[in-house]
Amino acid sequence: MNRDLLIGGLSGIVSRTSTAPLELMKMQQQNFFVPNATFKDVIQKEGIRHLWKGNYTNCIRIFPQYSINFAAFEFFNKNIDPYIKNDNAKNLVAGSLAGLTAMSSVYPLETIRSRLALQTNKSHYSGITDAFFKTSIREKYRGMGMSLLGFAPYNGLNFAFFYYYKTLFSKFIEAEDMVNLVAGGVSGMSAVSWTYPSDLVRRRLQLQGFDKSVPKYNGIRDCFRQIIRQEGFTGLYRGLGACYIKIFPTVGIQFWCIEKGKQLLKDY
Repeated sequence: MNRDLLIGGLSGIVSRTSTAPLELMKMQQQNFFVPNATFKDVIQKEGIRHLWKGNYTNCIRIFPQYSINFAAFEFFNKNIDPYIKNDNAKNLVAGSLAGLTAMSSVYPLETIRSRLALQTNKSHYSGITDAFFKTSIREKYRGMGMSLLGFAPYNGLNFAFFYYYKTLFSKFIEAEDMVNLVAGGVSGMSAVSWTYPSDLVRRRLQLQGFDKSVPKYNGIRDCFRQIIRQEGFTGLYRGLGACYIKIFPTVGIQFWCIEKGKQLLKDY
């Protein structure tokens, strides 16, 4: 269990830090109404290093979330084995249960990270501590219901697709490291294709009260309804292109780290 916690946490930090600017680009496109929230604005007004703004908070969130996520996946995978024999179904169920467990454990940090990443020159908060004090309990947990509904199936599909693609690609690619990278990247794109609207709605709900430019939503249904009415059905997929660009390397690196960590720490 301790090994799984370490592997999951480190894989999350390495993968998210490596691709933090791509994550920022995706968030900016999802929340286009926030002023000064473009790559060009960030570079001109804050500097290139601020393409990683919010990453410190994200790492504080991602280590426990992905530690719990991977350890819970391994735990559920072993314990549901007597009841589900099909490997793909078992990975899907174990991944979904792990996603619910992990997301519910650290959700407020996800909200704080989103707010820090989308501000300009500390226009709202001076740092993570300031953001925590200025964000009410209610605001910290806004969008959590949508997150649980979205992340659980995304996480389950991610694990199921990864091990399926790993077996498939191993027939054509000799290098195991490359198999893990490619299988991880494709699994991330496959999973998010099914669950992307939940991520967009979650982000919109997280930003309630952040800035006067943010539309007001009265819950999940109202958010879906307003987006479709004002932006069309395709509005639910705003930023999906940027998400694909970001998620392939992110999930590829994450699963590469997981598989490499399992090899290096197999005796522990």
